Amino acid sequence: MNEFDLIEKYFNWKNLNSNDLGIGDDCALVSIDAHQQIATSVDTLIEGVHFPKGTSASDIAHKALAVNLSDLAAMGATPKYFTLALTLPEFDESWLLDFSSTLRVLANQYQITLVGGDTTKGALSITLNVTGTISQGRALLRSAAQAGDHIFVSNSIGDAALAWRQIQQKLTPSDQLLQHFNTPNPQVELGCALVGVANACIDISDGLEQDLGHILKRSNVGARIDLSQIPLNKEVQSYIQKTQDWCVALAGGDDYELCFSVAPENLEKLKAIEKNLKIKLSEIGVITQNKGIERVGDFDKKCQSYQHF
Repeated sequence: MNEFDLIEKYFNWKNLNSNDLGIGDDCALVSIDAHQQIATSVDTLIEGVHFPKGTSASDIAHKALAVNLSDLAAMGATPKYFTLALTLPEFDESWLLDFSSTLRVLANQYQITLVGGDTTKGALSITLNVTGTISQGRALLRSAAQAGDHIFVSNSIGDAALAWRQIQQKLTPSDQLLQHFNTPNPQVELGCALVGVANACIDISDGLEQDLGHILKRSNVGARIDLSQIPLNKEVQSYIQKTQDWCVALAGGDDYELCFSVAPENLEKLKAIEKNLKIKLSEIGVITQNKGIERVGDFDKKCQSYQHF
């Protein structure tokens, strides 16, 4: 049983108000009043699973908050508050100073306030619950893609996955790849700008094809993606040319970029967003009526995206 089947079978309790949104998107949505909703999400990072043993406290703090902020970004929500549950094997003042200092810097950068949490003793793990706000009915959802939409991704794909693959092979990734793996940049500003422009949106955490597949399933549509249009940095491009293995980009995960669909009539607005934010947005395909993902390009191997179970 995979993560999504587990959640659907045991925890998808359909007891929400009609305006609220529960399990199935990057965040849950809960109405405050007729004008505003709360977006909330929680993620846990465990040593040896989500970051290698020996990762610096600073990098752990950054990634823990960044991956949660990425969920808010995928909904177009403005960050407001977060709580922290920290499990430590022992008290280490130097580690805690580095962890808390980085967490505070990133929290200040995205104007999100730490309001509480819990500390326990045990194997190293960090759980954050983030809360943001968005106007009623304006959140970016996975369920709103339409046939004919253009599919975009932000920045580059596959950097973090290649870094992790090299770490597992006892190789030393470049500083650039390590930066993508250890300290991803959540696309909060882009997510907020896409409200009213994009139809559907998701953050790329478990792999491009798997996460795009969540949009397709929720929207009851399909997609055709062009491998040659997927944005790759030089190292990832070189790796794929040498190995002919596109899975690092299609299924590697840990990108924390946004994948979203835009109707043709909103493409000019998207160009303005790209220019204003000085961000690279790449069109990689189109939403179709046929179910599933069709690849354009010379690669037909089935890729295994990240599975929690």
